[in-house]
Amino acid sequence: MDDARFADTSDQDLLAQHVAGEPDAFGELVRRHRDRLWAVALRTLGDREEAADAVQDALVSAFRAAHTFRGQSAVTTWLHRITVNACLDRARKAASRKTAPVDDAERLDQLMEPHESAEAPAERQDLHRELLAALSTLPAEQRAALVLVDMQAYPVAEAARILEVPTGTVKSRCARGRARLLPLLSHLRSTRGGGEVGSMERNRTQGASVPPASGPRDAGDGDPAAMKGGGGLA
Repeated sequence: MDDARFADTSDQDLLAQHVAGEPDAFGELVRRHRDRLWAVALRTLGDREEAADAVQDALVSAFRAAHTFRGQSAVTTWLHRITVNACLDRARKAASRKTAPVDDAERLDQLMEPHESAEAPAERQDLHRELLAALSTLPAEQRAALVLVDMQAYPVAEAARILEVPTGTVKSRCARGRARLLPLLSHLRSTRGGGEVGSMERNRTQGASVPPASGPRDAGDGDPAAMKGGGGLA
């Protein structure tokens, strides 16, 4: 239940109150941002249990590291950074363990967000399943960039702050990710259009969100050292 005491309290003030010992302040932060953190984790990892564990790890880390927050970014950026780092850590650990094929129906069912299976039209549901199945074939760093920019609608600069990489790296990861995804999803563009696939296509062809990368070559896509772990960085 929402706590009316915090209705006019900013995220930064909530974090400060948490550090000062207010027992309910961090819970209010979680209530405000958990849906987007969950969406990012689920789409980045493509597995419900892994996503839930990653969000839990991230929130525990944020709870403990709140005193290190220095206000150099928005609290939501800080929380997303820790969550994405937790996801990428899990993705790297799982890289050597091959999962079921991406077209396995049971596994794809797990990629759907809770409300979608009950409320979304069947066509939208199928589109989302195919998109997430294709997304799961990308390297984790490309996947995280595309989730933030194309699916969560973060500006490139904000995604770069979350991922702690240059904007050119985000552009490069998105461009490479789209180049790998679009051949897998071309039949969706031609028959359905719009939605998340349409967003990726518009970004690729029109530069609406992420123009083709002209910045530094993204050397970090396959290098675990290119992503620092979560915690108190701000």
